[in-house]
Amino acid sequence: MTRASRRMALCLELVLALGVIVSLAATILFFRARGYLPQPFVFDTNDTFMDWFNTAYWANNRGIYDVWRSIYPPLSFLFLDLFSLPGCYLQSSFHARECDWLGRAAMTGFYLVDVALLWLSFRRADPATAPMRTIAMALGLPLLFTLERGNLILVCLAAFILAHGPLLQSRLWRGIATAITINFKPYLVLPVLHLAIRREWRMLELAGIATLALYCLTLILVGSGTPAEILSNMANWVEFQSGQVWNEINYSTSYAPFLNMREAQVPLLEFVSSRTIENVEFAVPLAIGTTQALALAALLAAWLQPHALSAPRIAAILLGTYLVTQSPGGYTQTFLLFLVFLEPLRRLGPAVAVICAYSLCLVGDVPLATVLEITSASWLGERTVSPAFGLTWGHFVRPGLIILMVWALSLDAIAESARAHMRHRPRLGLATA
Repeated sequence: MTRASRRMALCLELVLALGVIVSLAATILFFRARGYLPQPFVFDTNDTFMDWFNTAYWANNRGIYDVWRSIYPPLSFLFLDLFSLPGCYLQSSFHARECDWLGRAAMTGFYLVDVALLWLSFRRADPATAPMRTIAMALGLPLLFTLERGNLILVCLAAFILAHGPLLQSRLWRGIATAITINFKPYLVLPVLHLAIRREWRMLELAGIATLALYCLTLILVGSGTPAEILSNMANWVEFQSGQVWNEINYSTSYAPFLNMREAQVPLLEFVSSRTIENVEFAVPLAIGTTQALALAALLAAWLQPHALSAPRIAAILLGTYLVTQSPGGYTQTFLLFLVFLEPLRRLGPAVAVICAYSLCLVGDVPLATVLEITSASWLGERTVSPAFGLTWGHFVRPGLIILMVWALSLDAIAESARAHMRHRPRLGLATA
């Protein structure tokens, strides 16, 4: 990259970061005027931080897996038991939100730790782009949404940055950090599979042993959360979520929830024509299927030339493909965006992916049609509000940006692997380099 093109790339990133700041400012003004956060923030305005305190309530009471039917591994409850005040959980989780200052401080503290680790990682990767990318992540929608929910991704992200970023050199500590991520969020086993594609078998073995050891230790300490309990509860959760179409669509990483629009509990057909739904039902499987196929081709290319691509690139393709296939929640974009922001802007593919990442960090949304109008209490606004929620541009654009991101990274991966064939013979065996 020439000096002139490098300067243009930095100017582009500066403009994109400023766009994130402006979108956050607009959201703050919206909140000050109306007393609640706009979409895609959850429309239950009294539910702020409750991912944390609902889970902490059961960490301090019996019935985690047989009454509440949790799908979280035991580590989440052991952690929240340590970072909560037991006396605040004798009544309800809403009472605990007012009482448990330690829990609120922990959320704020881990958010600040995440921001610090993001800065250190991006500075290690590229000092010139580190300020813009840190701003986008710290002030962008995915991480702010996570903070507003009080989701344990706040805690897990710190371990994820250490496991997949450039800060740790020790295999042991990387293995421990990887184990923590999987025990908090089991789907994060997917980006770890980059170790198999790169044939880093020792590291994969270490991560696997650490993950199992941490799970067994937390299982003993919590006293419940066996694989059978978690699998049974996951089946129950899937059945429950099948009737929550609107919640799934509101901030999704995938178009998959749109396939259930006909079963939505809100009258979407009053706002969307049946022809539109038919087009969605045709296009969504095609978009998901072609993205999966392209990602698989990229991973096969990476297998043949395991050193042609960086570990974060392969991890991003693995995780991005999962998020295209189904949505575990919009805040899971945080992990993917971190991996993408480690990419340099040296070629078209990574540049497109980084621009998509900045776009996904924009806060707020543009409404298309109002579907729900309710009157409720706003915990953040400390007043009664009447929020209006409905279909927005973001419902359609955000999953498309993730698809575009996976396509850009995958096509570039295939091209880089092809170039590597000119210098090195393809590797077909399982041997470590």
